[in-house]
Amino acid sequence: MTYRIHHETRYRYAERTTVSYNEIRLCPRTADGQSLEEKKVHIEPPPAELRERTDYFGNVVWYVAIQQPHEQMRVTVDSRVRLNRPALPADLSQSVAWEAAVERLQSTADTEITAAAEYLLNSPLIAADAALAAYARPSFAPHRPLMLAVSDLMQRIHAEFEFMPGITDTTTPLSEVLKHRKGVCQDFAQLAIGCLRSMGLAARYVSGYIETLPPPGKEKLQGADASHAWCAVFVPDFGWLEFDPTNNLLPFDQHIVVGYGRDFTDVTPIKGVIYSAGQQELSVSVDVDRLDT
Repeated sequence: MTYRIHHETRYRYAERTTVSYNEIRLCPRTADGQSLEEKKVHIEPPPAELRERTDYFGNVVWYVAIQQPHEQMRVTVDSRVRLNRPALPADLSQSVAWEAAVERLQSTADTEITAAAEYLLNSPLIAADAALAAYARPSFAPHRPLMLAVSDLMQRIHAEFEFMPGITDTTTPLSEVLKHRKGVCQDFAQLAIGCLRSMGLAARYVSGYIETLPPPGKEKLQGADASHAWCAVFVPDFGWLEFDPTNNLLPFDQHIVVGYGRDFTDVTPIKGVIYSAGQQELSVSVDVDRLDT
């Protein structure tokens, strides 16, 4: 499965901006059954400096410095990525019991588990707490296989929370999401991660894209796709299992990974500083097109 992704972000400034410095994380990564075949970034106005690096989590990052007065900035990223992921688990009940996974994560003898254990820790936007553990607990019956428990948690979040854009933002605490039962994919991913960490399990945030299909008989609208967020839990003897609570499914051939992190702050699409006195307006257009089947 091969996809072409076109992502355009435009910032318009009320007052002329003299300089701006940004980090961009909009390029799909090569890892875990996904291979980046092409990538191209275009910045307007032309930057004085454009550097590429790989961050701590293995994500592609561009550093951009624009050092001329400008009233808008446009970032266009075009990429082509091929998916060849391993088959999903045929039987979720064959995974280790969740209590055994918690116990294994306390071990330092296994290098893979040691690497996963950092995702047990609190992060800037996600802290384990009693309320999250209480919400998660009905899914985690004694000796229940971990994959089944996570699948149940995913189904409950999907059923009990309403997808409602505009009611939250990137700073909304999980306590508010849990209280109002409304939000977007970022909120639901971080809620699931908070629940898992509160149960003693390692979970990470996944940012990327999802192919959206038009209603039957309708043409796909260009620019209608969007950035997406889901999450992954570490399963001993298996590895990382991704799950998407927004759509109640295990990602396979329609999810394209851009980055992994502890929470949204580690994979923010564009972040930086500008020197300006006015407000800014943001618009985003994304197209995810399947090239073959």
